Amino acid sequence: MTSAVAELSRAELEARLEEAEATLRAIRDGEIDAVVVSGGDSEQVFTLEGSSQSYRTFMETMDVGAAAFDAEGQLLYANAALCMLLGRPAGSLTGAMLIELLDSVNQAKFRRLLAQAVQRRETAEIHLRAEAGARSLLLTGAPLDFGVVRGTAITFTDISEREEAAAARESERLARAILASANEAVIVCDRAGRVTHLNGAAIRICAASPIGKIFGEAIDLTFADATDLMSGADIVTMAISGMPVQGLEAAVRAPSAAITDVMISAAPLVVSGERMQGCVVTLVDLSHRKAAERRQALLMGELDHRVKNTLAMVMAICARTAAHERTIEDFQKSFSGRLQALAATHTLLSNSSWENLQIKDVLGAELEPFASLSSGRIVTEGLDIAVDARIAVSLGLVFHELVTNAVKYGALSVPGGKISVRRLEASDVEALTIEWQEQDGPLVTPPTSSGFGQTLISRSLGNGGATLEFRPAGVVCRISIPRG
Repeated sequence: MTSAVAELSRAELEARLEEAEATLRAIRDGEIDAVVVSGGDSEQVFTLEGSSQSYRTFMETMDVGAAAFDAEGQLLYANAALCMLLGRPAGSLTGAMLIELLDSVNQAKFRRLLAQAVQRRETAEIHLRAEAGARSLLLTGAPLDFGVVRGTAITFTDISEREEAAAARESERLARAILASANEAVIVCDRAGRVTHLNGAAIRICAASPIGKIFGEAIDLTFADATDLMSGADIVTMAISGMPVQGLEAAVRAPSAAITDVMISAAPLVVSGERMQGCVVTLVDLSHRKAAERRQALLMGELDHRVKNTLAMVMAICARTAAHERTIEDFQKSFSGRLQALAATHTLLSNSSWENLQIKDVLGAELEPFASLSSGRIVTEGLDIAVDARIAVSLGLVFHELVTNAVKYGALSVPGGKISVRRLEASDVEALTIEWQEQDGPLVTPPTSSGFGQTLISRSLGNGGATLEFRPAGVVCRISIPRG
């Protein structure tokens, strides 16, 4: 057995322990009376015939820590390797010192091993506080006879590095599991700013094969408020230097990236002690939020535009109505009716989110105070046609004027009058024609002058427009609605 051994593998260490234990058993059973210790080119012989000094000299040749205890658990001798392992001067270790290095749990394990090893071979792992730091030791105890005295021989093998390596592997496994389970993109960089780890969410927004690349090469970020003065590499550099960065919005410039807008945060990575080992970068997907913000801004702009147009329309209606009415009462009645028509159409548009509003819905809203579409007095055909918001508002005003005229003078002024509203066969590919026809009402005579209502009907639809015919059997209005 050699006296000085560098770092040993587990298999070599177990072989040495087995050899030492076999030698101790042979000594105990009286099968040998001397031990030959090889060192370099020389050999040294130690006789064991009742000489405790020779036995101690044998223990000193062992590479691992070893100690002998009597039957009561009192320390008889500890070799130099054990003293060095525990950070004590050679020959100074006592049983009390050894116990003091253990907490209550490990003291109980140690005493149990001493008691059991008097009868049979036992092993146990204990953890102690030595001057060289915390240690994990594998203890192997076996019965040992000192002439007429029976005791225990225990070897102490330092397994701290093995424990640390296992803990490091477990930490790595846990770290990878955490990375894989994170919903947001996570990227780990070393002290040089190179990518060492990343999860699946990060792979979708990084360049191909990002491992080993500088962060700025792995993912190309731009910061709108900082122009070109700041980059993703700057964020990593700040985090590595100990300055956390939190909640900065950035855009991903890679055309193949599944995510285009992110919120980036970076924090220093401290693995052990206080030394920075790199940084951890998280990227939260903001694409949906940004899309919603852009849509909201668009809607707000559209709403602002529509409100201004509506106010301008109200002012025009007010002025035109005032110009054609003779009394305040007539003005109030006509103007409020037209405002109610606008309000009814806007309510329909609001309920349909300003999309997919049909002509039939607009007509029904204007007829509602006087007759329902299911009353039998109103016949509709082919009105299940969606129109945009601008056309819907104009149609609402046109239908309001037609309904108001029908209630005052036309088909809706008598119980048996009827109205037919239908789509005509397309004769113009650029416009859609709707015909309003009254029947079974009072005899119609053409008006002697054109009022604002007729003007509103003819001009409300812009390039489309409408034409009015005052036939004796009933008013006929053809409404031309531009397509698209």
